[in-house]
Amino acid sequence: MRHVMRVCALLLALALVSGYKACGRAKLDGAAPALSGLSAPVYAKPAPSPTPPARVDFNTHVRPLLESRCTPCHFAGGKMYQRLPFDRPETIKTLGTKLFTRITDEKERSLIREFLAQQAEQSHDRP
Repeated sequence: MRHVMRVCALLLALALVSGYKACGRAKLDGAAPALSGLSAPVYAKPAPSPTPPARVDFNTHVRPLLESRCTPCHFAGGKMYQRLPFDRPETIKTLGTKLFTRITDEKERSLIREFLAQQAEQSHDRP
């Protein structure tokens, strides 16, 4: 449910921003301000409809990110692998945002947040 509310808030924000930008594109004729209302209306291009966010797959999206940042320690053969194996989605779900002590790039954090949100959603959907 929280995910649906987040998507609705994002869509509303996108609509407001595109409306604001459309208003900024319409310019009045400086030579004849009194007649500017009589000129042909300026229409903004409709904003492309936002596509629903794709599901974040652990093996395709999250694991390669972690391998690039956390190898060799948290992968097979590494000194931390026994305690925190990062090749398992359960470990990432358990750690949650504690991963962000080492992951500082906001795009990478966003990807992990989306993965964690999906995991939480799946947990709530199961009986």
